[in-house]
Amino acid sequence: MRIRIHGGRVLDPASGFDAITDLYIGDGRILSVGKAPDGFTADREIDAHGLHVIPGLVDVSARLREPGQEHKGTIASETRAAAAGGITTLCLPPDTDPVIDTPAVAELIARRARDAGHARVVTLGALTLGLGGEQLAEMALLRDQGHCVGVSNACRPVTSTRVMRRAMEYAASCRMTVFLHADDASLSQGGCVHEGVMSTRLGLPGIPDAAETVAVARELMLIEQTGVRAHFCHLSTAHAVQMVARARHDGLPVSMGTTAHHLHLTEMDIGDFDSRAHVLPPLRTERDRDGLREGIARGAISTICSDHQPHDADAKLAPFPETEPGISGLETLLPLAQRLVEDGIADLPTVLGKLTHEPAAILGLDDCGRLQPGLRADICLYAPRQPWRVDGSAFLSAGKNTPFDGWELRGQVLYTLLEGKVVFDFNSE
Repeated sequence: MRIRIHGGRVLDPASGFDAITDLYIGDGRILSVGKAPDGFTADREIDAHGLHVIPGLVDVSARLREPGQEHKGTIASETRAAAAGGITTLCLPPDTDPVIDTPAVAELIARRARDAGHARVVTLGALTLGLGGEQLAEMALLRDQGHCVGVSNACRPVTSTRVMRRAMEYAASCRMTVFLHADDASLSQGGCVHEGVMSTRLGLPGIPDAAETVAVARELMLIEQTGVRAHFCHLSTAHAVQMVARARHDGLPVSMGTTAHHLHLTEMDIGDFDSRAHVLPPLRTERDRDGLREGIARGAISTICSDHQPHDADAKLAPFPETEPGISGLETLLPLAQRLVEDGIADLPTVLGKLTHEPAAILGLDDCGRLQPGLRADICLYAPRQPWRVDGSAFLSAGKNTPFDGWELRGQVLYTLLEGKVVFDFNSE
């Protein structure tokens, strides 16, 4: 199908292009920006006046719950929610059931995502067999036959520094990026909130910020030793951001990201044991939140992810320490990121870059996250000033668990295109 998107503000953060113009799409690719190709006839026209036309978002960390926990969500339900949020590419960590430590599991996920047709799903292979932290997984096999874009141990600790070093050496030899969850398990074990004012007030077991910074310190030393390329997925402390930024300045091949909720919430949002704010890493102090925002402004932080973790209702109904951590974040990712612009943290191209071409580059996806002729027509059209009230019960995701319930946000996704096909149309939902 050939599509003309006309009259919108076309923003491509990767190239700096920003103009009110037209976009021409055919055969799943962007044919041209501005001037119509010779002989072009549109099968469909989309009026984008008053809308922002941006690359489809790339989310570096999202759980889809399938395979293994289909009662919480499926690839079909969660990729449909992703499309509603303007997300066209999702990266799935390996902590599925079974674990993504064989090419067969990676291929199963990719096939089901293709069958659903709402969004592209890429996978991270397991760093260690079964995520057990003891034996190395077959990374080369996962890369070549499973088409995994990197390796990770998800949120499972690799307590042995020797094993982590060997894993990084193997990943470096395979030229695979290691995606890291920075957590010293001996310091965080048993904790469920940030160790500070709220943990003391509520009598909840705390996780000190040292659990993150100690882990970051170890991994940075090993990265320097092995030369592996690494990405810290969702940092939560200002000190950790400073450490990784310094290492990057010194030439280490590292990058880092954070989550949309850590950029807006603090430990105070736990309130009176609100389990919807139970996340790992935990919500930190206002100083930490401001440090993360500064990392966005300075360009030190490369990605803003949803860290999407849908849950069934029962998972959030137990006493706080016994509830399951995680937020359903796909459908609020873009408006929460745009809110950083409204708060004066950074300009719009900078923020959009953290959602598009920068995560695409980290994942090695050269034809995603940009609006340039010849590339995949993964496109999001949204109304930047249109207000809407967050209502978790209305999410397309099977997970309704969000601490942003009732928040007034701006930025409503109206259309999402995946390889030139309209996979979300707000007016037809």
